[in-house]
Amino acid sequence: MASLKKNIIYSVAYQILIIFLPLITAPYVSRVLGADGIGEYSYTQSVVYYFSLIAMLGISQYGNRAIAEVGKNKEERSKRFINIYAIQIITHTFIIIAYILYLLLIEKGSSTLATIQAIALLSSALDISWFFFGMEKFDITVTRNSIIKIATVILIFLLVKDKGDLWKYTLILLGGTFFSQVYLWMYMKKYTVFFRPDFVKIKQQIRPILILFIPVLAYSIYKVMDKIMLGTMTGSYEQVGYYENAYKINNIPIGLITAIGNVMLPRMTSIISEGNEELTKKYINNSFALVNVVAASLVFGIAGISKNFVYVYYGEDYMPCSELMVCLNWTVFFIAWANIMRTQYLIPKKMDKIYVGSTLTGAVVNLVLNVILINYFQAMGAAIGTFFAELSVMLVQLIAIRKSLPVWKEILMSTPYYILGAIMMLVLKIMESYLEFGLWTLILQVLTGVIIFTVGSVLISLTRKDKIYYIIGDFIRKKRK
Repeated sequence: MASLKKNIIYSVAYQILIIFLPLITAPYVSRVLGADGIGEYSYTQSVVYYFSLIAMLGISQYGNRAIAEVGKNKEERSKRFINIYAIQIITHTFIIIAYILYLLLIEKGSSTLATIQAIALLSSALDISWFFFGMEKFDITVTRNSIIKIATVILIFLLVKDKGDLWKYTLILLGGTFFSQVYLWMYMKKYTVFFRPDFVKIKQQIRPILILFIPVLAYSIYKVMDKIMLGTMTGSYEQVGYYENAYKINNIPIGLITAIGNVMLPRMTSIISEGNEELTKKYINNSFALVNVVAASLVFGIAGISKNFVYVYYGEDYMPCSELMVCLNWTVFFIAWANIMRTQYLIPKKMDKIYVGSTLTGAVVNLVLNVILINYFQAMGAAIGTFFAELSVMLVQLIAIRKSLPVWKEILMSTPYYILGAIMMLVLKIMESYLEFGLWTLILQVLTGVIIFTVGSVLISLTRKDKIYYIIGDFIRKKRK
C-alpha cells in the first residue's frame, strides 16, 4: 500500500501549486479582463459545471471507494473500472447532446464563451482521476497536472492582453484540463486488463452511484449556484466578478484541507474494510488536530490582511472583495470539520444517508437565504447564504455521529490555537490601520503573522504535549531513520 505521508505530501504540494499559480495570474487577469470579464467567465463556467456534474453523477466518490475496496486484485479492479466507466460514457453522451440543445435554444449562438465551455464536458467524459485516487496513485495525477498547470500560466501571460482576449483565457484553461485528462489514459494498460462491460454489474452500481450523486448535486447548489443566482438576480457580471475573486482566496485553505481528505478517503476505506476501529479513530483524531491548526493559521491570517491584500492583489477597484473574503473565510472551519467526517468516516463506512441528509440541508438553507438576501445585499447576500449553508452541513453530520465519534472533543482540544489565531489577526488588523496600504506593508503583515503563529504553535504544542507535538515528533524520527 502506498505511503500515507508520501501521498499527503504529494496531494498538499499539488494543492499548493494549483492555489499558487492562480495567485500569480489573478492580479494580471483581473486588471486585463476587468470584473465584467471575470464575471462572464465565472457565470458560463458555472452553467457548464452543472451539465458535467449531472454527467458524472456520484462516480468520483463511488469509483474512488470501489477501486480502494479491491486492493491489489488487478482483475477485479479492471472489471470495476470498466463497468463504472461505461456508466460515465453513457451519461456524458446524453449530457453533451443536452448542452448542444442549450446552446442552440437558449444561448442561440450568441455567447462565444458558452460554446468554448463545451470542451469542459469532453474533459469530464475522459476524467478517470477517481481510478488513480482509489489506487492511491497520487504521484501520477500530481505530476501531469503540475506540468500542464504551469504551461497554462505561461500561455495566459503570453496570449491574454486585453478584454477582447477573454475567449483565449477560457480556451487556455479548458485546453489544459482536457490534455491533463488525456494524459492519464497513457497509464491504464499498466493497471488494468480489458474486460467487456457487464450489463448486470452496471445495473447494480447505478443505485449507489445515484445515492452519492444527491449530496454532490446539493453541495454544488451552495458552491456554484451562488454565481448563477447572483448573475441572474442582479443582472451584473460585476457582482459575480467580485464574488468569484473573493472565492478564489477562500479556496486557499479549502484546497489544502481537501488535499488531506482526498488522500485519506481510500486509506480509510481500506482500514475500515479490515475492521480496524482503533487505527480508524487514531487517523481521524490526528486529522482533526492537524487540520484545525492549518485552518486557524490561514483563516485568522487572511482575515487580518484582507483589505490590504485586496488593494495590492486585485487593485482598488476590487475593494468590495475584502468584506466578501472575510465572510467566506469563516466557512473554512465548518468545511474542514465536515470534510474529515465525510471522507474519513461517513463515506468509508457507507453511511451515505447522513452524508446525503447533511448536504440536502445545506442546499435548502443556501437557496432560501440566497432568494431572500441577494436582492438586498447582492454578492454579500450570496456569501452569507454560503456561510450558513456550510454551518448547517457540519452541524447535521456532527450531531448524527456524536455518539460514535467525539468530534466536539477534538474541535475543543484545538481552542488554544484558535485563540492564538485571534491574537495574530488582531495584531495584523492594528498594522493595517496604522500603516499605509501597499506591497511592503503586506509583506510585513505576512511575515509578522507567520512568526506569531509559528512561535505560538511551537510553545503550545511543547507545553501541552498534544497531538501536534507527537505528530511532529513522529515525523522527525522517521526522517532521521
